[in-house]
Amino acid sequence: IADLENPDRILIGGHETKTGQKALGQLVDIYANWVPRERILTSNVWSSELSKLTANAFLAQRVSSINAISALCEATGANIKDVSHAIGTDSRIGSKFLQASVGFGGSCFKKDILNLVYLCETYGLHESAAYWQQVVEINEYQQSRFVKNILQSMFGTIAGKRIAILGFAFKADTGDTRESPAIKVCKELSEEHAKIVVSDPKALDNAKLDLANLENIDFEEDVYKAVNQADAIALLTDWNIYKNLDFEKIYSSMQKPAFIFDGRNVLDHEKLFDLGFEVYSIGKPGLSHLN
Repeated sequence: IADLENPDRILIGGHETKTGQKALGQLVDIYANWVPRERILTSNVWSSELSKLTANAFLAQRVSSINAISALCEATGANIKDVSHAIGTDSRIGSKFLQASVGFGGSCFKKDILNLVYLCETYGLHESAAYWQQVVEINEYQQSRFVKNILQSMFGTIAGKRIAILGFAFKADTGDTRESPAIKVCKELSEEHAKIVVSDPKALDNAKLDLANLENIDFEEDVYKAVNQADAIALLTDWNIYKNLDFEKIYSSMQKPAFIFDGRNVLDHEKLFDLGFEVYSIGKPGLSHLN
């Protein structure tokens, strides 16, 4: 609703015929009741369709780009937040969508990118298709890399270990789980025979449907019950409530050593380390008492 009331722009595509242009004009007049005319853009149908697909593809490309760099940061000892801040202050780039994470989800990004891939292939533009396909593949790689980091950090095996998943929606403040990174993460953890417990304020019903075929999985809305006796916590959605949890209480209820894997880089990692946690995040060296 907020976007509808105050949009960056309204883009209307119409056929270049008399009736098409008449329909386009009528839509312009409707939006002009509350949107300044300079924010109402018009084009032909193909231009409007490709503008929509390309906008989402560019945003997803930024996420995959910074996530690709996060892997290099972990290997070299760089800090992804420092890198993101530095390049975000470049006015040619800007700071939006440069937060490294476990990956993007939602109903639009992947679908629209694959739409572009299909169109490029249809017109014989194979190199362009491969470029956009790689954005999706980096996103999937980031999710698998997150699970690989869990495995390596927890001594090479998570079989029989209880892992609490905090957040299943693809982003905070929604129950939407379409293309959520948590789906792939949970499936790969299950393949390693972990005992998974999923917690989310709004998305548990959808999570139960998404993970219906997995074994050794429970669902618990109460965070403190979910983490009780857990070997590890994997934070996958940046709900504000997770930033303000009583982590001292959580640490005392967990198995030791107690691991936290912050897939959204939203927690105070140094504070968690001081409490006794083994802390691993995206694009930064881990903080471990075991080294």
